[in-house]
Amino acid sequence: MSTHPGSLVLETELKKILNDALKTTAIEEAFAGFILHSQEDEKNKILCCIEAFTNYWRTLSSDQHELAMDFYVSYLYKQKHTQRIKLLCDMLKSIAEKNVVPSKLVCEVLLRSPNLDYKNSELWCQTFQVIHRIIGSVDYKGCRDVLKTILERLETVPKTVNVSACKQLESAAKVVHYILDRNNCLSPSYIVVNEIKKLFPGDIPQGHWIHGDTLSNFVDSFRPTANMVSITARPSLLPVVGYSNIAGNSWKLDPQLLTFQLKGLLPFEKEQTMQQIDLVRYVLQQPYSRDVICSMLGLNKAQKKRCEILEEELVDLVVVAMERSEKEDGSQELTVASEMLWQHLSSQIIIFVLFQFASFPHMVKTLHQKLSGRNLRKGRDHLMWVLLQFIAGSIKKNPLSEFTPVPKLFDLLYPEQEPLPIPDFSQPSCTHRMAMACIWIHLSWKAQTENKTLQRPVPASLTKQLEFLQQASKSAQQLPLTDFRIALLCNAFSTNQELFSKPVSVLYASVYVVGKNTVPMPGSCVASVPTAPLPLNFLDSLTIHARMSLIHHISNKVVSHSRPNMAPNIGLSPALVETYSRLLVYIEIESLGIKGFISQILPKVCEHNAWGILHTMLELFSFRLHHVQPHFRVSLLTYLHTINKMTQSNHNQLFQCIESTALRIITGLGSAEVQPQLSRFLQDPKQLLSSDSEELNRALVLTLARAMHVTGSETLSGNWCKDILATLFSNTPHNWATHTLHCFPSALQQFFHDNQATAENRSFLKKTVEDEYRKWKGMTNDADIMTHFMQSQPPLFLCLVWKMLLDTERMRPVTIKILERIGPRALASHIRTFADFLVYEFSTSAGGQHVNKCIETLNDMVWKLNLVTLDRLVLSLALRSHEGNEAQVCFFIVQLLLLKPSEFRNRVNEFIKEAPSDHWTQSDWHNKHINYHRKFPEKFFYEGLLEQTGAKLSTPQHYLPIYFSNVCLRFLPVFDILIHRFLELPPVSKSLETLLDHLGGLYKFHDQPVTYLYNTLHYYEKRLRHAERPLLKRKLISAIIGAQKGIKPPGWCLSLAYLDYINRTGDDVTWEPEHEYYVKIIGRLVDTIAGKIPSPFPAMDWRFNEFPNPTAHALYVSCVELMALPGTGETVGNALLDVVLKSPAEVPHDDVMSWMNAVALVITALPECYWKVINDKILEVLSTDIPAVKSAFSGDHSLDRIFSVYNFSGSHASHTELMCSYVLALTHAVWHHSNIGQLTLLPPFLRDHVKPIVQTEEQFLYVCHLVGPFLHRFHLERTRCLLEIAVELYEMLQTVDQSSTQIVHADTISDFLYHIKYMFTGDSIKGDAERVIKGLRASLQKRLRFIAKGPEVTGAAPPAAS
Repeated sequence: MSTHPGSLVLETELKKILNDALKTTAIEEAFAGFILHSQEDEKNKILCCIEAFTNYWRTLSSDQHELAMDFYVSYLYKQKHTQRIKLLCDMLKSIAEKNVVPSKLVCEVLLRSPNLDYKNSELWCQTFQVIHRIIGSVDYKGCRDVLKTILERLETVPKTVNVSACKQLESAAKVVHYILDRNNCLSPSYIVVNEIKKLFPGDIPQGHWIHGDTLSNFVDSFRPTANMVSITARPSLLPVVGYSNIAGNSWKLDPQLLTFQLKGLLPFEKEQTMQQIDLVRYVLQQPYSRDVICSMLGLNKAQKKRCEILEEELVDLVVVAMERSEKEDGSQELTVASEMLWQHLSSQIIIFVLFQFASFPHMVKTLHQKLSGRNLRKGRDHLMWVLLQFIAGSIKKNPLSEFTPVPKLFDLLYPEQEPLPIPDFSQPSCTHRMAMACIWIHLSWKAQTENKTLQRPVPASLTKQLEFLQQASKSAQQLPLTDFRIALLCNAFSTNQELFSKPVSVLYASVYVVGKNTVPMPGSCVASVPTAPLPLNFLDSLTIHARMSLIHHISNKVVSHSRPNMAPNIGLSPALVETYSRLLVYIEIESLGIKGFISQILPKVCEHNAWGILHTMLELFSFRLHHVQPHFRVSLLTYLHTINKMTQSNHNQLFQCIESTALRIITGLGSAEVQPQLSRFLQDPKQLLSSDSEELNRALVLTLARAMHVTGSETLSGNWCKDILATLFSNTPHNWATHTLHCFPSALQQFFHDNQATAENRSFLKKTVEDEYRKWKGMTNDADIMTHFMQSQPPLFLCLVWKMLLDTERMRPVTIKILERIGPRALASHIRTFADFLVYEFSTSAGGQHVNKCIETLNDMVWKLNLVTLDRLVLSLALRSHEGNEAQVCFFIVQLLLLKPSEFRNRVNEFIKEAPSDHWTQSDWHNKHINYHRKFPEKFFYEGLLEQTGAKLSTPQHYLPIYFSNVCLRFLPVFDILIHRFLELPPVSKSLETLLDHLGGLYKFHDQPVTYLYNTLHYYEKRLRHAERPLLKRKLISAIIGAQKGIKPPGWCLSLAYLDYINRTGDDVTWEPEHEYYVKIIGRLVDTIAGKIPSPFPAMDWRFNEFPNPTAHALYVSCVELMALPGTGETVGNALLDVVLKSPAEVPHDDVMSWMNAVALVITALPECYWKVINDKILEVLSTDIPAVKSAFSGDHSLDRIFSVYNFSGSHASHTELMCSYVLALTHAVWHHSNIGQLTLLPPFLRDHVKPIVQTEEQFLYVCHLVGPFLHRFHLERTRCLLEIAVELYEMLQTVDQSSTQIVHADTISDFLYHIKYMFTGDSIKGDAERVIKGLRASLQKRLRFIAKGPEVTGAAPPAAS
């Protein structure tokens, strides 16, 4: 109690009132046996006391009320006599019931008193009688708090208390039971169960035995609600690393507990709350999963915080790899799978240890513990190789003590007392077999530099290998690179600079030789020797530390070679450039690799104006690099736009290279990458966009359209990209043809409808060209000609050149001067005008010989006079916005230009025949490259025109070295765009087929052929679904996938059944695959996800593959094949669902969720018409199956069984599952894998299709089970949809209430709606909720009244006096 003077006065006055009230009681106590009491006397006595107390209470300020009540309770607890205690307690009841004193205050003060003790039976029981009587007038939050306090009080009562305390415990338990009684509705049960779960977080509340059953039963009553907001068998749903939906919130885990992030403290099933070890381990096993793991666990490499759970999983994966190695029996499949796992593990461990998410010494100690007594030996060399990777790179920076656990692990795994043999050093495996010897050398050298000694002698088993390494180091510079001794020496001595310098100098010399020896390059250039790069298996045999030394040396060589004092006309050696490209594939050396390439090498090269080296680096990026992270690619794109504005880049060859690289980056952006990457530039879109290249900006619009469609974000608002589009349109105003606009998402359609550029008047253009041509012919002074035609608008000089060639086939020398002055950047606008002029010319042509003459002239401009390159001209033609007949004419020109003359076809055929596409395995690419360019030289500086006119360039132009590119490779991204333009215009389908027949083989060199097919079939699904177009789909697949024949191993992509289909002759496209076909397609994805050996797909080096891992490959090739089937999307979609809905024999019962996972992955990766069939299944279940279930379980208790029917996991385990639970589980899998764009269609589906069907409680509960698990995701990603769904649920409930005679599960329905309110919506839909609740039956109104009226609502009427 406070000792403040004011409180003393209050205490004195209140004590006087209470003493007066108890005076008569003292007399009564003295003559207790002689006085007869009447009820009326008792009542009057209490009333007098209450009146005195009430009058005094009203004189107090609100600040004094709590103090006064504290004293009252303190006074009460000092009483010893039963009668006095009862009187004071009766007064409390009465003043609380009359609202003189707030009931909540009375309860709180009573319960918090230190004098409340179960040992004082009378006071304890009277206290809880008071609370029991008045708790009904406490507001709902107060009831929750009172319950919490009571439960905490009861926990102070020993559980071993004897029977004498039963009365006290029962009085408290009675209050607990009363508050928990759902019929009393004192508080939303949802918030009450939250408090119980906070106090007793276990699956079963471990409270005091007196209320144990009460609490358990109450918590158990929420299990149906917990199931309604849980995704069925969620731990069985696995993502695909490298697929767009992996980055969402669906896969995030608690980084400390490794559990799903569930909303609400509900009694979830164990599978929902357990550690998701299998999920993390599965993702960790996938190549290129680093960023996914960081996203799942919320890891930020800038924070460098150890994640013990991740560390433990990495150790467990090493143990798994050791076990897998132990099973190797010599079979190719097992050996390759084991080696690939070790290679990947090495990369993962290095990355996470370098990020400091895992501790190296802790991992080694844990490994020792887990491998002890296991007798796992076959994988020991691989394990030591993994450890060597980290040790070699970090031992210099860390104390020796960090590495002392390694020798102990060695003792465990290498118990031999005899020296280990020297392995065959002609095989790359020797570096693994001698890894421990290399580790020992590093440890010994570290001890020497720290002036310490290792606490043990050299192990006998290593003596022979150590001696071999020491002897080999003496003759390191004489060793050849035909075996792996140099690699062994680099690995062993990389921390001893004196010994390391010798073997590493051999590596340096193998890629670059200082001297006068050179090799020829295309375009009369020369480069340094040598030409053969270091083989990939040799680079793989080097430790990361050795690779870092090599890439650091190469990077320095590139930068030093770019300095002005270096020989400007001698290029980097082909061996250095190719080796550099191979080193850039290693993500473990990213900082020196691709990050250094983008942020350091390219800026330095440009700073030194070394345009030849810039050209080389851009070639390397375009034609050699794989799996470059999107932010690096977009950063390069912005840098290219900056370079392109520089005067020096206005060089024909360099400008072409920059534009071609930018085009590749734009068209190569993955659909899921577009919005995240473009959103980085919302504040300054100019960085992302070209200031003057209409073609690049058009390509960006097309990429944006494709990404919005494929990711489903076309269902969302397009506001996020409006600033980008506005800036783009401001830079390069342009329109789109109607047939192209029809394919755009609605947001883009609307933008280009609202923003239209001034259309070119074709007849005016024709007249202008004719007028200018007459002026040309009439002018003789070169200076006047140059002045006039360089400034003419529109830019139509190429149109005049065309007219000259048509008329005279000869050109004036001044033409060269004008083209030279125009320059390649400005020439782009001339090419656009020329493209429009060509279309007009051909549209109005008489045909026949004139058309042939026109094509010959056009061909001469490209190949004979070298005025414009083919890829540049075709790209411009493909991106013009012609309508109707003119569009067809445009494509006709393109077809004739590409196929009628032989020049391009010859180049394509020769390149396909002679050039390999697996560059990473080649040692003689340079020779093939040079031979091709000798046969088909590239000419960028109007050589043909110079030769014809005898003129010379005013400024001699030097060719830049060409290491990889040619017109065929540059044409590929143009061909991609061209195919799409043809698909948009059905009348030109036959022309497209012809192009594919002649040029489709180029896709042998496409870096993403399957992804291109996937995007094409997905984006143009509506265009390709028509009856006459299955043949075109088959042609696309046949041409693009067929181009890989002889390069990729058999079975790499298409199933045997589909191969039979595309190998049919003629136009027969009548194929309806059997059910077994779909089972096999899904089955191979299931097996790939499960890591089955042998794998359904042949092993590949994923570092150089289109996809980062086997699972992503399996998913994409499956989707491509399914979209290419001749049937409709609805037919294929239903067939996919039937794999699990109608395949009890083919699908193993215990693996059904794995199959559902695979079906969901595939169907959500397909266009809308494929996956929307799940909606039809839902409607069928609601209309047919659920009424049938109700009939089967007829009777008063039919609804009691409904939750067990809907629980797929439980019913499946007991083989009692029904179609409705199958569809529920499958829907959960589909929606879980869906992106937010696809899920955004859920509210209209509920409103327009589901709501009209729902009439019964069973149907409503089924809908709650469907949507409940996804409210959390809507809350995080699309709040508007969440609110719409909540409103639809209330309105469905209203319909059910009106059409049902009784609502059996009113409590569960209420719990579910309170879950929505407290976890997601708050008061956002309060108006809609109140509107519905006011019209519901009394039982529902009573339970939902806290939603309808808000926090001022209090509980039930007080119970009858006991």
